[in-house]
Amino acid sequence: MDINVKFSGGLELLFKNQKDYNIKLPDSNEKWTMKSLIAWVKENLLQERPELFVQGETVRPGILVLVNDSDWELLGELDYEIQPRDTVLFISTLHGG
Repeated sequence: MDINVKFSGGLELLFKNQKDYNIKLPDSNEKWTMKSLIAWVKENLLQERPELFVQGETVRPGILVLVNDSDWELLGELDYEIQPRDTVLFISTLHGG
């Protein structure tokens, strides 16, 4: 399944300074959910400091997640089933000071 994953707000620094990834998710007997996508992103794209991206099985507080420009909280968060050609955007709302 082809999807687009984007990182913004400084998160791209953890992902080889790349903001945009076109990804082909491996075929699976189970449906892809946001929970499984976050785990896949952590294992396959994240380059450093996983504690700045994930906390347990979800993204850490301070990271806004949009799916096709909609807040994932409106879509079921971790339970949202990824659809072909979805765009998932992770934005850090935390700014150092």
